[in-house]
Amino acid sequence: MRAGQPERAARPEWAAQSVRNDTVAAVVRQWQTVRPDLDTGPMEIIGRVNRCAALLQQAEDAPLRRAGLSRAEFDLLGALRRTGHELTPGELARETFSSGAAVTKRLKQLTERGLVDRRVDTRDRRVAHLRLTDAGRDLVDGIMPEQLVYESAVLSALDDGRQGELADLLGELLSRLEGHMRALRV
Repeated sequence: MRAGQPERAARPEWAAQSVRNDTVAAVVRQWQTVRPDLDTGPMEIIGRVNRCAALLQQAEDAPLRRAGLSRAEFDLLGALRRTGHELTPGELARETFSSGAAVTKRLKQLTERGLVDRRVDTRDRRVAHLRLTDAGRDLVDGIMPEQLVYESAVLSALDDGRQGELADLLGELLSRLEGHMRALRV
């Protein structure tokens, strides 16, 4: 190594095991060229998770766009469908990781479209209870099978064993992140 040149950062063994040719690998190579002292290992995971999420969302949103829904609106409808009971706007915000203001705005649109029904609490008129209308339930039930077929096709690039490994690893990461983030909010 020449004087004045930064020392090359040690890369995790898993990162050095194979040469990858995806877009994140190109970004990592560029960083290694200009800053060989940086450990780009975390970027190889976080960057790929983010890139996969972006690509998947672009394609899987097609059925939603055809139905005239945004991803966020479908998340609200899906939460109402999968829980199987009425929810308050606050409960919906927690279920969908959304702000209360965003939920209120989306619910207004979904109610106007006849997909969600709002019932005022008899004991406390400030509280609303929300449920899917028949049209809302039919819409969710119609889109979900199409979503799952699409997701199965995407994942078919990995055999069942690899899919299971990936699900386990992502589940472990998500569980730890959720616990960590909860601890930070306290």
